[in-house]
Amino acid sequence: MEGALTARDRVGVQDLVLLEDYQSETAFLNNIKKRFKEKLIYTYIGSVLVSVNPYQQLGFYTPYHMEKYQGVNFYEMPPHVYAIADNTYRSMRNESSNQCILISGESGSGKTEASKYILQYLSVCSASNEQVEYIKSRLLQSNPVLEVKSSKARANRAVYRSIARCCLCCFLAFGNAKTHRNDNSSRFGKYMDIEFDYRGAPVGGHILNYLLERSRVVHQASGERNFHIFYQLLEGADDVLLSRLMLTKSPDKYAYTNQGKCAKVSSICDRRDFVAVQKALKVLDFSPKNIDELFCIVASVLHLGNVTFTQNEDGHAVVERQHEIQKIANLLGCQYEQLLQALTHRTIEANKEKMQSPLTVEQALYARDALSKAIYGRMFDWLVSNLNRSLTNKHESSDIQRIHYNVWDYIKFGTVWPCLTPSLLCLTATLLSNSFEQFCINFCNEKLQQLFIELTLKQEQEEYRAEGIEWEPVEYFNNKIICDLVEERHQGIIDILDEECLRPGDASDNTFLTKMEETVGKHPHFITHALGNSKLRKTIGYEEFRLVHYAGEVTYSVKGFLDKNNDLLYRDLKVAMSESKHDIIKQAFPVTELARLKRPETVGSQFRTSLNRLMDILMSKEPSYVRCIKPNDAKMSDRFDETLVRHQVKYLGLMENLRVRRAGFAYRRTHEIFLNRYKSLCPSTWPHYDGSPRKGVDVLCKYLDYKEGEYRLGKTKVFIRFPRTLFATEDAFQIRKHELATIIQSVFRGWRQKKMFMKMRDAVTLLSAQWKKVLAIRLREKRKKATVNIRKFILGFMTRLQPRCAENTEFLDYVRYSYLMRVKNHLPTSVLDKSFEHAPAALEETGALLQKLNMKNLTLKYVKSVTPQRKAAMEEKVLASAIFREKKKGYDESVGNPFQEKPRGKLLRHKLLIFKSLICLHFQYNSTDHEFEQLKPKMLAMIDAGEQTLYSCSVTKYDRHGYHPRPRTLILTSTATYLFDAKDGKLKQKIPHQELTGISTSSLGDNVFVLHAPSDKKEKGDAIVQSTFVIETITKLASIAKKDKEVKIVENSSIVHDMAGGKHGRIDYVVGNDVSVTKSKTGLVVVAPAR
Repeated sequence: MEGALTARDRVGVQDLVLLEDYQSETAFLNNIKKRFKEKLIYTYIGSVLVSVNPYQQLGFYTPYHMEKYQGVNFYEMPPHVYAIADNTYRSMRNESSNQCILISGESGSGKTEASKYILQYLSVCSASNEQVEYIKSRLLQSNPVLEVKSSKARANRAVYRSIARCCLCCFLAFGNAKTHRNDNSSRFGKYMDIEFDYRGAPVGGHILNYLLERSRVVHQASGERNFHIFYQLLEGADDVLLSRLMLTKSPDKYAYTNQGKCAKVSSICDRRDFVAVQKALKVLDFSPKNIDELFCIVASVLHLGNVTFTQNEDGHAVVERQHEIQKIANLLGCQYEQLLQALTHRTIEANKEKMQSPLTVEQALYARDALSKAIYGRMFDWLVSNLNRSLTNKHESSDIQRIHYNVWDYIKFGTVWPCLTPSLLCLTATLLSNSFEQFCINFCNEKLQQLFIELTLKQEQEEYRAEGIEWEPVEYFNNKIICDLVEERHQGIIDILDEECLRPGDASDNTFLTKMEETVGKHPHFITHALGNSKLRKTIGYEEFRLVHYAGEVTYSVKGFLDKNNDLLYRDLKVAMSESKHDIIKQAFPVTELARLKRPETVGSQFRTSLNRLMDILMSKEPSYVRCIKPNDAKMSDRFDETLVRHQVKYLGLMENLRVRRAGFAYRRTHEIFLNRYKSLCPSTWPHYDGSPRKGVDVLCKYLDYKEGEYRLGKTKVFIRFPRTLFATEDAFQIRKHELATIIQSVFRGWRQKKMFMKMRDAVTLLSAQWKKVLAIRLREKRKKATVNIRKFILGFMTRLQPRCAENTEFLDYVRYSYLMRVKNHLPTSVLDKSFEHAPAALEETGALLQKLNMKNLTLKYVKSVTPQRKAAMEEKVLASAIFREKKKGYDESVGNPFQEKPRGKLLRHKLLIFKSLICLHFQYNSTDHEFEQLKPKMLAMIDAGEQTLYSCSVTKYDRHGYHPRPRTLILTSTATYLFDAKDGKLKQKIPHQELTGISTSSLGDNVFVLHAPSDKKEKGDAIVQSTFVIETITKLASIAKKDKEVKIVENSSIVHDMAGGKHGRIDYVVGNDVSVTKSKTGLVVVAPAR
């Protein structure tokens, strides 16, 4: 629990004893509210558990949580109802001491759920055997509204878990009802006693019931219902059963079920619950006859509510509808006439003479309601009695009986929760008036509070005495004065009420009030209208009295006190019931009761007696407490009504309990637990202390500088007075815990790294050794193989020139392989590369073949990569080579320069005429200086139609009459050669190719050549032309005109050419440094460099 102190600001403290401001009710409520908002519904006040109803299902009731709480120290785990159950169960087993758990709280605060979880935990942690299973199967079916199964297949842990649900309220259907506060409120107090053997196994059980709210049978407030069984019977019974019981399915038709006007409740399924009731009764060994009689009794009560009376002429009561009496008589198994007479007449005995006295209508209604309450109340007692017989271990009935009567080797474990424990203050606001029933309930609360305080003080004193610590007197409110006011003999309110009920004369509720004023009027906790001052008289009616309870003031109305305390059933009705043919009615109304002439004990006296008997039982056991709180009236899971909770805290006496616990020391733990938790705060106790735990705690407290008044050392425990001292210690521990965690982490990481290093080092050493071994083996094999190979190589080299044999086979193969790999890696990549790898003597023929194949392959690849255009250009180059190679200077320089490509497309004459107005540019690529010649459209227009321009260039033409140079444009087509004036584009000469007789040029480095053509009147004869691209131009002309054979190259000689008129001219060539063309007397002189 100490581990949760670090979160105390957010979720509060787990033990309210550790509240610093423990006197403040606001601090108390705030702590509970914080925990409620965080879904922490349990809080301790020392050993007392405070439980707030969460109104939702929470996830900490699983078998896992049950296992966590088994066998652990009470404060070791967070607060839980399982911790209470485990602590009491272990005390019962280990110390053989009787235990009891008191669960209190108002309706809807979760008492039933708390008891269910306690019994559920006991079923899991207790032992099991075949005999135990019989008891558990009975307990499982004792709660017919819950879904319960008791098959043998779930006999062990599954049955154990279900026992908690089934030991809660044995007769929820017969004893629970809907109220304003709770849809399933228990309307009676019950005490369940479960018997265990020495092994801790349950061997039997017993249930005591207290103060069944019998008045609910005949009257319900608006918004409330009668007991569940009435509605379950009407809604769940089949038509056959309803017909036999003479009932209909409408609760509104019956006076005892229509008063609250809320027969239907959304949270209750009466039809399903009735089926569960039938099944439970069968499993609990109720015979079919008894089950049928039970339902007949319930039906008879419904019919009794519909019996009405009228007044005859004499003023006596007469039954209006006598057929209702017939139904009731049939259902109860009694005589019709006798029952009718008993409801309207009363037998009076005087002087040993009996006479019939007619009843008034008011008396008859009282007799009817009294009979209804008596029948239902005694049926309920019979039901509890039979259930107790069902819970007895029938295999060893004699032993169990001895156990029940406190045989030493069997111990008991009891749980008690008083029903009807609503807030004393709240009821004043919610009810129109508090009557006799609430008076009894609040008296029960006073007794329980007295017991609670006495046992708490006793427990504190015993712990202090056992630890050798001086007890300090505790101031607290002792409510014994209030208990004596109610129950004191001859002076208490109960005896005053009995006296008024028994005295002759006209006793009434008002005379009872007057008698109380006379007897206890001076009591400081008793106030009436007559005794109060002017201010109090405004809040108290004339027929009311007020008691100052420990939880506050409650005002009671005396109206009905005498009748409810008497609760008399006329003898005639008892006689009629005792003569019934039904077994249950006969057992509930025994004949022996009629023989007793003593007046029956009043309800108040009966309740006081049974309550004192219960107190004696609880005082004989070691008690544990569960205080249940309802957070709101709307049953919402997220609402915390501080006003409502404050009332409950007050009437439950929680602040008083807290003050008692805090009167001494707020915190106590055994020396071992305290030392083990906080020993790290002191160097002398950390990490181990060799001395006794008590001495270690003493050293630790002195080191922590605890003041003398802040703590005490007991024999086995250390006591700390103030919560702030514990908080400071816990906060220091949290800081120290982080420091220790850092140290542990660093040490652990160092250890882990060292371990990893050692592991890695060993692994590396092992791997290194193995790897060295592998390398040594490989080296040995490699050297061995190398030795063999060297030996073979030397032997093969020595026999290499011999025919192939075993000695030189591998050597020759190696030589071949080596040579082929060298050839592969050094193959020529160009057809111009004539180099090739030198072959060994044995492979010379192979080398020659490979070189030849490689050349063919390169040639083939080259040929395939040549395009048609490239091929044509190369053919022209080949033609130029054939014509000019080694014949004319300048040829070698022209080899590397490509010729102009052929023009593309055809220019037709009519197309030229259409686009005559357009500028047509034709560029000729110059391989030397990249210049372009512009062809005029006029030139193109002069070309014959259908002709294609294949080549053009700029030239200089020397005329034949004076050898004057003229700029001309040379155009070659497929059929002729054209010479145009470069300036005006006029055609100067056309030489058809078929008339071209030859082409002459010199071997020098000049650019002059002669086109030989016939000369007549029409033709101009030979043309002397000078071109910068003389080799290209002559090659193109020879290729196009197919005149390569007619090209003539003269060496250091003259060229004769024809002129017009049959004349001849001559061109002389002179070797010089620069190229020049001049006119001489004999013709044209060309100076050019020699080749």
